[in-house]
Amino acid sequence: VQLQASGGGLVQAGGSLLLSCRASARTLSTDILAWFRQAPGKEREFVAAIGWSKVTTYAETAEGRFTISRDNSKNQIDLQMNNLKPEDTAIYYCAGSYESRPEDQRVASTYLAWGQGTLVTVSS
Repeated sequence: VQLQASGGGLVQAGGSLLLSCRASARTLSTDILAWFRQAPGKEREFVAAIGWSKVTTYAETAEGRFTISRDNSKNQIDLQMNNLKPEDTAIYYCAGSYESRPEDQRVASTYLAWGQGTLVTVSS
């Protein structure tokens, strides 16, 4: 399965962006779809995940500001990011995995499929 991310860009602090990720097909490896991000010089970190049943899991840094949603008819997830901060600047990647426990959804190695990434830059 291929994942295609879009929607990144440049925004001022306090602004909003909507990221989207579409999977090329519905497979068991897209039961869980998630967003990770990687800032320059830092490790890739979990942002949010959503299952086929639309149960969500968020990182603490995303809770209350970001909302992940899913349209199963389109094999697509969105990440609405509000009140963006300069520290949110990173390349955002979407990823897909088989059904897994919430604690495993936070781990990059759980995921089998990765999109190409989309750059989000938040200026102060």
